[in-house]
Amino acid sequence: MANYTLQELPEKMADGKKIVFPKMQTYSLHDYETVIKHMRTYAGSVSDGLIRAVFDALVSTMQSWMPLGHSIKIDGLGVFSLSLGFDTSTPSEKANSQEQQGENPKTKYRHVCIKGINFKPDPELLKEMNSQAAFDRVSTDIVAPKKNKYSREERLAKAKAIMETYGYMTLTDYALATEQSRSAASNDLKQLVADADSGITTRGSHSHKVWVITNP
Repeated sequence: MANYTLQELPEKMADGKKIVFPKMQTYSLHDYETVIKHMRTYAGSVSDGLIRAVFDALVSTMQSWMPLGHSIKIDGLGVFSLSLGFDTSTPSEKANSQEQQGENPKTKYRHVCIKGINFKPDPELLKEMNSQAAFDRVSTDIVAPKKNKYSREERLAKAKAIMETYGYMTLTDYALATEQSRSAASNDLKQLVADADSGITTRGSHSHKVWVITNP
């Protein structure tokens, strides 16, 4: 039987109610060798070498085909797809050209790169897991979100410092600078953008959304 705790999100519903969700307690990470050992138990006479070869082939297939715009679907497991974002480590040729010409664009976009891999589990996998799962609540208390260690003014100053340096700011940039979770940082930025006096606005949408200084 697995354990879980109830946690409270920093943001609230439109009606002011608190958002509470269950979070599973994870006690260990099964590494590659452990996974192979478990798979051999279920696969009978299949050797470790064959299992490794299948994993290697899967990784190679993902590396070759996913960057070309293909998703990978494995029956009984789920679908893998890429998540894109802006590479903030290297300015794009367009941004460099604009800077050399003395231009001051509001948003200096950089190279697009792969930021992560999304995974959508097969419904049958979730159904089978639920049929075998049992969860026990370990505490009657609800874990409240940690209060931000920085004041609103300090968070705003950190955000503007990033945007003045790079021309724009991503959600990850802000979350790391203010030591918040991405969900808390996103909610924080919504409030800052809604405040006309903050001097912050947005450009783009979804995975291409960035924050910039108003009328730099």
